[in-house]
Amino acid sequence: MQKQALIVVDIQNDYFPGGKWVLDNIETAAANAGRALEAARKSGDLVVHIRHEFPDADVPFLAPGSAGAQVHPAVAEQPGEPVIHKQQINAFYETQLQAVLQKHAIEHLVITGNMSHVCIDAIVRAAADICYTVTVLHDACATHDQQFNGIHIPAAQVQAAFMAALAFGYAKVIPTDEYLKQGR
Repeated sequence: MQKQALIVVDIQNDYFPGGKWVLDNIETAAANAGRALEAARKSGDLVVHIRHEFPDADVPFLAPGSAGAQVHPAVAEQPGEPVIHKQQINAFYETQLQAVLQKHAIEHLVITGNMSHVCIDAIVRAAADICYTVTVLHDACATHDQQFNGIHIPAAQVQAAFMAALAFGYAKVIPTDEYLKQGR
């Protein structure tokens, strides 16, 4: 069996009701991520938390040092769990994420978090490109409506499109319940 890590990406306060950039279905996604987190801890898997803060305070959300940039209590880290701080979309870019994974001889990543159409997409593709096997818990990830070229795209369609693309060539994309039934 491959040595695996659960990666909890950007489940931060600004994405929840009352925050500055609320995502669709965030409470359910965070609850599922919390269930996966509990299972990973019980099985002894490495848990890595990713926390995004933009480099300056002139941003619409996840401002440095703000309450909105703090990790949400549903998935709060425990002592000893690595927290990777990032300022870019890709959690591998200019961070210690790969070094942490290599230190623990990790081969398989299980991904949860936000936002499906940006940071989840980026970490999954980057991980696959550097030869990790990847599983995405699609119902433990969240996004929001998008606009493109005058077209409104509802969050459910954004989520489905990005998960379909990841499932096509980058990762196994499953619901949290299936992950939990695997004994993890």
